[in-house]
Amino acid sequence: MTDVRMFDVPGPIDIMWCPGCGNFPILDAIKKALAELDLTPQDVLICSGIGQAAKLNHYVNTHFLHGLHGRSISNATGAKAANPKLVVLDVGGDGDRYAEGGNHIIHTIRRNPDITALVHDNRVYGLTKGQASPTSPMGYISPTTPKGVASLPLNPIALAVSLDASFVAQAFAGDIEETKEILKKAISHKGFSFVNIFQPCVTFNKINTYQWFKENTYYLGDDYDASDRKMALEKAFETDKLPLGVIYVNNRKTFEESLAAYENSDKPLYDRDISWDKLTKTFERFV
Repeated sequence: MTDVRMFDVPGPIDIMWCPGCGNFPILDAIKKALAELDLTPQDVLICSGIGQAAKLNHYVNTHFLHGLHGRSISNATGAKAANPKLVVLDVGGDGDRYAEGGNHIIHTIRRNPDITALVHDNRVYGLTKGQASPTSPMGYISPTTPKGVASLPLNPIALAVSLDASFVAQAFAGDIEETKEILKKAISHKGFSFVNIFQPCVTFNKINTYQWFKENTYYLGDDYDASDRKMALEKAFETDKLPLGVIYVNNRKTFEESLAAYENSDKPLYDRDISWDKLTKTFERFV
């Protein structure tokens, strides 16, 4: 196992999260998962967009890339296509992923790149001072909804399962060890892995607290069959208590395996010799 301290950013760092923020235990779970999978900082790329959750890759000693708001999942897809040997994670919040990036996550699920998408779901916009997000419940009062949210909340698990996502899971930031194990399964899965992580915002969301998530979630049992899509959809629509664990697994061909560039060689694109003659002829076709 890799020493987890290898993923600590060296020197003093200024972490821009509030004390008690649910992002802290997610950060710990990610570092532990990477270490227990025997990965090194050089093996991993973490992409992110904009938001409090998107700052996470500043605090992990790996390669990292910042994309546009809600769109870094496309950067992650491209990076994996260019170098399939790289372990690629994409991190964002519920606003970043389900609002600005809603269309991108839909088509990424369809495409099925071998990357892991982690969504920190605190049901609020934390960076921009507490506005309602796509997962805020109806009636939720915020600076942008002073009379309460009037729209139905997005159900990310139901969305992912209905699109036949390759791997769908849900975790709770307050349970670091359980979250770490879910992340290990997600990262090890070949195909698009989607993990919605309940992440309490201690500053702006006084409803969905650590205690609330503890009392309103439960873990799927060992007898649960994650290959049963119908059952997974039933679990996705449960409201009395919300399920945690691996909800759905569907093994299918990845995006990289469908690319013509890898039909005869698995050598990463960046490591290949460039044929300037072929490249010139390609450009000449458009002149």
